Amino acid sequence: MTGSSRVWTVVVAAGSGTRFGGPKHLADLAGQRVLDRSVATATGVSDGVVVVVAADQVVDITATISADGVTVVAGGDSRSESVRLGMAAVASDAEVILVHDGARPLADRVLYERAIMAVSSGADAAVPAVPVTDTIRRIGGGVVDRSTLVAVQTPQAFRAEALRQAHDAGGDATDDASLVEAQGGTVMLVDGSRDNIKITNPEDLAIAHTLVAMRSEIPRSEIPRSDTPPEEVSP
Repeated sequence: MTGSSRVWTVVVAAGSGTRFGGPKHLADLAGQRVLDRSVATATGVSDGVVVVVAADQVVDITATISADGVTVVAGGDSRSESVRLGMAAVASDAEVILVHDGARPLADRVLYERAIMAVSSGADAAVPAVPVTDTIRRIGGGVVDRSTLVAVQTPQAFRAEALRQAHDAGGDATDDASLVEAQGGTVMLVDGSRDNIKITNPEDLAIAHTLVAMRSEIPRSEIPRSDTPPEEVSP
């Protein structure tokens, strides 16, 4: 799939989960922690994986992570700082670095391969995206032409040197491709997936359970209702 490239993935899960009501990456999704599902896919396509979590979770996550050969490091006060701390643990000879939100447990191998292929073909960054289907209005009034908009996802893939240079320049963004683009890098959009939802609120976890059930992994009778407090798997 990747030829001679060395591919590494940084899985970012250092947020506090305020809107979720706790660390969402530790919530149970069909018998696995959300984080473990995210990491399992990353390890299947990567030569190395770095997981970034809150400092007080490093010891427990290191001891209980379900995948082999994963490095766990402490994150920072912002997403960009957490990505930079994760990149510090990436091998210096990595050619492609992916950055993935640990709270997107349903990203599949095909999505990773699509992004990696775009970078291998010459892009500095590859971003999975899906069309915006809702009508979007500006707060001050007026409708935005949604045909010019897409919603971006992770994993995002990068030419390693382009990502390192973008982060060396500093800056903070919720989207690493924005930092690369700000440095003059080329960003290619690839097809995302509607199933690749981000767990932000408890309702999102219920939707994820439904999507997993549709993949015939769990009985529908075991899908929790959205008003049921989420269970947390012990780290």
